[in-house]
Amino acid sequence: MILSIAGKELRRLFISPLAWVILAFLQFVFALFFNLGLRAFFETQAQMAMIPGAPGFTAYVVEPSFGTARIILLMVVPLLSMRLIAEERRNQTLPFLMSAPVSITEIVLGKFLGLLAFLALTVGLLVLMALSLYAGGKLDLGLLAGSVLGLLLLSGSFAAVGLYLSSLTSHPLVAGVGTYGVLLLLWLINAGVTDPASPLHIISIIKHYDSFAKGTVALYDLVYYVVLIVLFLLLSIRRLDADRLRA
Repeated sequence: MILSIAGKELRRLFISPLAWVILAFLQFVFALFFNLGLRAFFETQAQMAMIPGAPGFTAYVVEPSFGTARIILLMVVPLLSMRLIAEERRNQTLPFLMSAPVSITEIVLGKFLGLLAFLALTVGLLVLMALSLYAGGKLDLGLLAGSVLGLLLLSGSFAAVGLYLSSLTSHPLVAGVGTYGVLLLLWLINAGVTDPASPLHIISIIKHYDSFAKGTVALYDLVYYVVLIVLFLLLSIRRLDADRLRA
């Protein structure tokens, strides 16, 4: 049932012109920054070759593209997530959904996985660009895999936060603005903090991406994203459970 809900949510996304516009926009931006990085690499290739320990093909071209993707997805995910529950509530179809023979957990997980599948598609487009570099050189597959995993976890975190904010209101725009606010807070919460032991670094959603960008998977950072996703999914389930009890 979870996969059925996820499939329905994914189909609903592609029925909307917004999803196609966003997908085209992401492809354009990814391609633009990818080509700029590739051009810069070729222009400085001779100088870089004389520097010991200089960044390689993957670090110079691919990783910055994933870094750009983080910012773009921060802006895009609230637009996609804001309708997940809020639109159901606004259209008064949420009571029908909750009265169906499915649990609240299945509803939440289905909607989350539907959005995550769309986001995974956008990450896949970026991966295809990176793999195209095999035609002219070698790739650091460890660095690429770390960046992909990190971006998927980050996207999943964005989606979970957006789903929860969408469950709080019947106005998609309010949910979208609220999601932007929460994500920016989690992104910038450690800005200007120089103390490496500060608890603000623990909360920062972007700080935990750094190890993935270096091609390593730190258990500490992996657990952070998993806990963050599970936390906001549980909050969404609790919110909808409260709605069902009041109905």
